Amino acid sequence: MQRRGLLIILSSPSGAGKSTLARRLIDWDPTLRFSISATTRPPRSAEVAGEHYHFTTHAAFEAMVAAGEMLEHAQVFGHYYGSPRTPVEAAVEAGRDTLFDIDWQGGQQIRNSTLGRDVVSIFILPPSIAALEERLRKRAQDSEAVITGRMARARDEISHWAEYDYVLINRDLDTAAEELITIVRTERMRRDRQPELSDFVRGLNAEFETRQSGART
Repeated sequence: MQRRGLLIILSSPSGAGKSTLARRLIDWDPTLRFSISATTRPPRSAEVAGEHYHFTTHAAFEAMVAAGEMLEHAQVFGHYYGSPRTPVEAAVEAGRDTLFDIDWQGGQQIRNSTLGRDVVSIFILPPSIAALEERLRKRAQDSEAVITGRMARARDEISHWAEYDYVLINRDLDTAAEELITIVRTERMRRDRQPELSDFVRGLNAEFETRQSGART
């Protein structure tokens, strides 16, 4: 018998190392797959539909939300983003683990969904606010205005750390990656995630009965 798949939620303020740690996790276990989000924003030049995002219209997205077909969704800068329910449910039933790179609001919606029992939520903290800002600047990807905005949002994002099952402090990338792998390995081994255990224990009890019957004869 196969265990149900996990929904592994990773959240953090921008610059705390979430994306890098997610890649480390997939390097450790290539069977892990990111949930492919749906969005109403137009595709960028290098993006491939169905690989990076499921691109759709506002009307179609809103219809999916109304029909309960989104596990979580949000509107960001005038565009919708969300996680379609059907492929995630199929992965759970097939025993495949799905990785979500989402904020605390999306994580909260998934934890409150019908798949909440399959969620493992992990929040990643920076070692300090100074280190967080330094990492954002070293990426050299954002303008000063964008960095200022990310830093302003970081405090609110960090305030939700206690809502998560696990919290990692990313002081050292290699150490944090090993801790993340340990969490996933442990969650996979939890008793309630191993449906074959009941049958296995019944088999052990049957062996006891057989041995006792043999001893009596």
